[in-house]
Formats: sequence, structure tokens, C-alpha cells
Amino acid sequence: MQQVNLGMIGGGTVGSGVFHAWQQNGDLMAARLGVQLAFRKIAVKAFDEPRPYPIPRHLMTTAWQEVVNDPQIQVLIELVGGTGIAKTMVLAALAQGKTVVTANKALLSAHGPELFAAAAKSGANLYYEASVCGGIPIIKALREGFVANRFAAIYGIVNGTCNYILTRMKLEGADFADVLTDAQKLGYAETPPDLDIDGHDAQHKIGILASLAHGFWVDHHKIHTEGIRDVSKIDMLFAQQLGYTIKLLGIVKPAEGRGAQGDGKLPAGVQVSVYPTLIPNAHVLASVNGVFNACFVRGDVVGDTLFYGRGAGKDATASAVLSDVADAALDLKGGGKVRVAPFVAHARSGRVVSLDEITSRYYVRLSVVDRPGVLAKISAIFAAAKIGISSVIQPEGHQGESVPLILMLHAAPNAAMRKALARIAKLPVIKGRPIMFRVENLD
Repeated sequence: MQQVNLGMIGGGTVGSGVFHAWQQNGDLMAARLGVQLAFRKIAVKAFDEPRPYPIPRHLMTTAWQEVVNDPQIQVLIELVGGTGIAKTMVLAALAQGKTVVTANKALLSAHGPELFAAAAKSGANLYYEASVCGGIPIIKALREGFVANRFAAIYGIVNGTCNYILTRMKLEGADFADVLTDAQKLGYAETPPDLDIDGHDAQHKIGILASLAHGFWVDHHKIHTEGIRDVSKIDMLFAQQLGYTIKLLGIVKPAEGRGAQGDGKLPAGVQVSVYPTLIPNAHVLASVNGVFNACFVRGDVVGDTLFYGRGAGKDATASAVLSDVADAALDLKGGGKVRVAPFVAHARSGRVVSLDEITSRYYVRLSVVDRPGVLAKISAIFAAAKIGISSVIQPEGHQGESVPLILMLHAAPNAAMRKALARIAKLPVIKGRPIMFRVENLD
């Protein structure tokens, strides 16, 4: 049986998880692939660093160059993370024509075009299934399973930390700060937690999915991103009363506008966004709870599909990494290195539209002085901006100088909404910053 030699950089939680999964099911993989996979060398920070699964001492080295430069290693697994030394390692391996498997979404988000160009130049391949949604095979689905489809929409719950926090806030009526503290104690959130709760991790992932779906590389700086710090338990309560659930949602969908022919039918660009979103309780995404991830994909041929599973953790990541290793082994078994290109640009003039060009529905929470005429002042500003109000909730029983006022608004351009809220915030009867979340019906 043909053998493919593997090298790995990173032997911590994820790396040792990959090695353990290979020990457990390597023979099964060989039987299914007709290729024997063999680890030859693994670069680690230190031989005695804490890791959930042991790695034999004779396989380890503290010099990553020994792995990259070993001529017998055909496939390199990069699990270092970050955008610094990891980039150097990956480029060095690609330059030697080695296939690279990575779980590094931050690296791809920041340097994707350069890495793909390096792979093409040397005739190597770059696999990255584990970079988005852990063990969910969403990359393979978009690249191969849905190759005959144009994508009308992709909605993703792609950050398990945020989903865990929002789930507990909804089910328990808990405060954001308390749940975040628990998430850090349980290891679901880092310290500091900014990468997750401010939406940057989700931004990296949804940018990769948008790039694959629409055939041009999406610059992560152009992705409008909001985190979940403004979501409170009162918002969860009122959203539930209105028939919605709040999720941090990554959104990828064409933004319709006037095309090059001026016919109004061609896509003006693509919306790529991450922000807290009210979604209907009846939709399947509303029931994705805890640390689980899900991607809802709508293709013009296949229709609606849903991918659900664990989005992080050593075991889910190991499953995705080894699936890429299996594809790389089959490439080599077939006498080549690139069966499916890592990224194919097929859009000549793709662009990410600004949020001001997007039309949405809205949930707005205001803290207002409890006196007659307040709603009339607010309504007048929305009316001047041509923004309609669909419903209003002003709960009874709130004591003190200010009370919450909840409004659900009809669809309007984000630019108009932004300007209207800025005017409303200046009213003397408004206490505190207006809170606004967008609403997606996922139709």
C-alpha cells in the first residue's frame, strides 16, 4: 500500500488531538483511502508542554525547520495559529511543493491571496477545512458539493463562544457579563475575550465562506462587523415576545442593484456582514444552541441546506484536519498534488458593498423619559427619514425617570437608519445610547 508521510507544526491541544485521532482511526483511514498515512516529525514548543494526549518523544522536535525541510515529508499540517511565524512556515512549505493543511482562519483572512498565489506558483495545494466551523465540512461543500450552484444566501452561526453566551442569556434570563465570566471559567472564552465577542473571529470565517461562494477574495477590512456587547437580557426578553431569537450571524448574500447595463437585474455586489441579528423562532437556526455552529446555505439549484455541528475543540478540529489530509493523500495517490484548486477566482468585478447600501428591518431599544409626546417626537424623525414603524412596546411597571421603548421598524436603507438614530439620540427625552439590531426573516 502506498504511504504518504506527514509532518506537523504544533503539538498542543489541537495538534495532539490530531495525532490522537490518527492513532485511533489511522488504520480505518488507510482501508478507506488505499493509502497509509504516517507521521514522520512533529514540531512543538517544548517537549514537556501540557497536552491532552501524549506524543512519542522520538517524533518531536523544537525546530519547525526540521519538519518543513524534511524531503520525505509530503504533507505539512500547520496548527500554530496567528499571522506571524505561521505565514513564514506555510510559505516555506509551499515553496518546496509540499501540500499544506491548516486550521488557521486568521492567516487565511489576512493573507489568503498571497498564500494561494504561492501554492499555484509551486504547483502545491493548500487545504483549510478546519478554518471554518470546526468539524462541519462546509469548505468542501462550497468548493465541491455545490459546484453547480450560485449562492443566493449564506447565514452562519460560526462562533461557539458567542452562541453559548446568547443561548444562556435567552434560556436563563442571565446578564451578559455573568455568562461571559462563566464561559471564561469553562474555557469557552479567552481572556481577554475580544476576538470572539467583538465579532472578529466570525469575521475571519464568514470572509472565507464569502470568498469561496462568490469567486473573489473578500478583504476582511471591508466586512462590517459588530459584536454582542450591546445585547442585554431585556433585548432577549422582548425579542422572544416578538417571536424572534438573537444570534450573532454571519451574512453573505448578493445585494441587488443597477448593473452595468442599467437594467436593475445584475447584482450590485455582495453583502458580507457580521452582527447580532433577530431571526424568527420558527427558523431552524434559532434552535442552534450552546457552543454549536451552523451554516444555512441557499443554492439556486439545490435549494436550502443546513450544516450543523461542533465549531471548535480538539476533536472537531482533528476530524476536519484529517479529512484534508485524506484529500491530500488521494491527490498524491492519483499522481498529482492539485485535484481541486484551493481557490478559483471567477468573478471579474466582485465587490463587497458598504452597509449603507443594504436595506434591513430593525429592532430598536430606547431609554426615554416617561412623559406624553415622546413617541410623537421619535415617530416624526422616522417619518422624515421614510422609515415605517411596524410595532411599539412600552412595558408597564418600570419605575424611575426613564423607561424602555421597543420599536420594530419596516425595511429601510442602513444609511437612513443611521442618520435617524443619530437625530433621535440628540433629543432631550432620550436617556442613553439607542440600541439597534437588524432583523432577518431568512426567506
